Amino acid sequence: MSFMPWSDVFVLGIDSIDTQHRWLVEATNRLHDQIESQELEYGVVREILEGLADYTMNHFILEEELFARLNYPESDTHIEEHNAFTHKTIDLLLCFERGEEAVDEDILEFLQAWLVHHILQVDKAYVSFLKANGVN
Repeated sequence: MSFMPWSDVFVLGIDSIDTQHRWLVEATNRLHDQIESQELEYGVVREILEGLADYTMNHFILEEELFARLNYPESDTHIEEHNAFTHKTIDLLLCFERGEEAVDEDILEFLQAWLVHHILQVDKAYVSFLKANGVN
């Protein structure tokens, strides 16, 4: 069983966003697998953390472009959450590279809690607006 199993509860019904959310959940599971393994592989963990930082920024850009194009009224608050998460993932990566931060269960719990909250509450809040404006 995965640390954070993908579930239909995460599906927003917007294919491009759902695909990206699924990738983020899978990356979190890959990080979990590394932490649970007997020998943490520095290069693999670094690759996962870099991927999370890069992919998250690209995912956020997709959402934010939709918000700007469609004048989503809650975009400022939503973007603040994106910015906070992006800074956290970049800080995590940089600290890990400097040997200052151990990648452990606390980080996994943070990623899991943030993704669940963000997808199920923050992102679900825009679904009806985007769909009403023709986004599938």
